[in-house]
Amino acid sequence: MSYKPRWNKNTFIFGGAAAWALLLVGCVMADRTMVAPPSMAGATFVGSEKCSQCHDGITSKFHDASHAKMMAPGDNAKDIGCESCHGPASLHVKSGGGAGTINNPKNSPETCFQCHLDKRGEFNLPSTHPVMAGKMGCSDCHNAHTGDAVLEGSTNMDTTNSSCLKCHTSQGGPYVFEHEASREGCVVCHSPHGSVNNKMLKTRNANLCLQCHFQQQTAPGVILIGGRDHAGFLPRGTCWSGGCHEAVHGSHISSSLRF
Repeated sequence: MSYKPRWNKNTFIFGGAAAWALLLVGCVMADRTMVAPPSMAGATFVGSEKCSQCHDGITSKFHDASHAKMMAPGDNAKDIGCESCHGPASLHVKSGGGAGTINNPKNSPETCFQCHLDKRGEFNLPSTHPVMAGKMGCSDCHNAHTGDAVLEGSTNMDTTNSSCLKCHTSQGGPYVFEHEASREGCVVCHSPHGSVNNKMLKTRNANLCLQCHFQQQTAPGVILIGGRDHAGFLPRGTCWSGGCHEAVHGSHISSSLRF
């Protein structure tokens, strides 16, 4: 007697789930070195040693950079170095350094997005720096050629806040009454690549402040923050919009960070 397979809704549901699982496993197990370097019509790869002949000031420091991990020895991997971000350099070398003969990641974030996939999504969130609009680039805040990896998975900044203060000068003070969070770094409160919250804040409510300012409930209806009962203040809105602590970066007149 021949067997006839029985196809029903469960067959398609579980079969489809299994197929997606196999596809997901395949993607997760894929080596990230499969990302292709930028292309340049008519150009071939020449290796990073050629780059050092003219750009020694950059290549001599590159061994300390996070991106130096992309370097690989041997002829079979000679394009995994400078050319993994800048593309094949034969035409650039032949022309003696023509600007239009090499990929310049400074002009577009697309080269960075090839590896930093999550940042493409963050830069498309409602509140973000104008990178996608072409008004600034990744290199305005990050130096890809030197420095160690730091928090948030980016490349090294000059100091914790210096990259931000190049543009946001007024937020740097000095202030008579300093907000200690500034010493921790702007990224304590802000997501610099993008956020769903206004001003790239990590959260939109008082929880942003409460991650550092400990609250304690000593009695029913009493919420102590900084030794003062805030039960009547919290319903007004956020700490910085409720008329209490507007000078969040620092103040010249109040230790409670008021204007």
